[in-house]
Amino acid sequence: MIKYLMEKEFKQLLRNAFLPRLIFIFPCMIMILMPWAANMEIHNIYLNIIDNDHSTLSQRLVDKIAASTYFRLTDLPDSYAVGLQAVEAGTADIILEIPRGFEKDWTNGSSPQVLIAANAVNGTKGGLGSSYLVQIIRDYAAQLRAEQPAVLPSASGGVPSIQISSQNLFNPYLNYKLFMIPALMVMLLTMLCGFLPALNIVSEKEVGTIEQINVTPVPKFTFILAKLLPYWIIGFLVLTICFGLAWLLYGILPVGRFGVIYVFAILFVLAISGMGLVISNYSTTMQQAMFVMWFCMLILILMSGLFTPISSMPEWGQLITYFNPLKYFMQVMRMVYLKGSGFADLFSQLLALLAFVLFFNSWAILSYKKNT
Repeated sequence: MIKYLMEKEFKQLLRNAFLPRLIFIFPCMIMILMPWAANMEIHNIYLNIIDNDHSTLSQRLVDKIAASTYFRLTDLPDSYAVGLQAVEAGTADIILEIPRGFEKDWTNGSSPQVLIAANAVNGTKGGLGSSYLVQIIRDYAAQLRAEQPAVLPSASGGVPSIQISSQNLFNPYLNYKLFMIPALMVMLLTMLCGFLPALNIVSEKEVGTIEQINVTPVPKFTFILAKLLPYWIIGFLVLTICFGLAWLLYGILPVGRFGVIYVFAILFVLAISGMGLVISNYSTTMQQAMFVMWFCMLILILMSGLFTPISSMPEWGQLITYFNPLKYFMQVMRMVYLKGSGFADLFSQLLALLAFVLFFNSWAILSYKKNT
């Protein structure tokens, strides 16, 4: 039975001369134009400082950085290896390592060297965060020179300064497209697999054809599944095309495995399709459904971390993002593409998407009214 219902859906879709073309042209335009059109402002950068010197001067530097409005000092690890683990876990954006002998070198007229290692998965955030930190350190060096005008000159004959070495982790060249493109694929799946089938159901309500289904013995689960499957197939086909476009246009391939992405994509599509069905069940006209879907789409995208990092949002905004399925799949896409993460690293995202699948699909099935 489901075979014939799916055949009906494909025929109905292909009869529309415009929609099939739009479905494939739209992802191409998004992949070509959107990565060039985004910008963002950075706040609340999570910082770990490794103070190997534990001197008065190094402690003053730590306090000066912690007082900045751009950074949140989250930890003072004992070693660089521990700090790097925090970056890989996502609890730190930047590591600052102050070497042993920092105060001694400065007092003797040498130029101590500090290390800045930034998580450059989000190239803009990593680059700007490093720039902010470099500027604070340079201001601190100028302050020290003003306080100690009689300090000994360095071996090169000039006044001492603090030398800085920077590293950009996961995205060495701070390529912002590496951050945006995986998230744009999530947005495309949301529209193709979540909202298009829901609009299809509402359009049948408007023209009255759904009444013909309602008087048949077709179970509501079979009917809903037949409505969704064609768009799921199209969605995964478009996702595969996007992988190819990302490689052809930008030379971007995931560090991790495509299989991990597809497994999480299945869960995400199940969740977002359930949300679309819930909207369609409570909508009686296309106008009403489109307005509700546009409202939901706008909120979901803005609160997902697509353009701006979630950590830069106010605390109440960050709480709202816990109820946004787009946030979790965007994290998956970026972590697989840039870090090569596997299922063990994405366990919390897996649980969150499973919860959304159960919640939205249960709600959709229970709220669908089939009059016999």
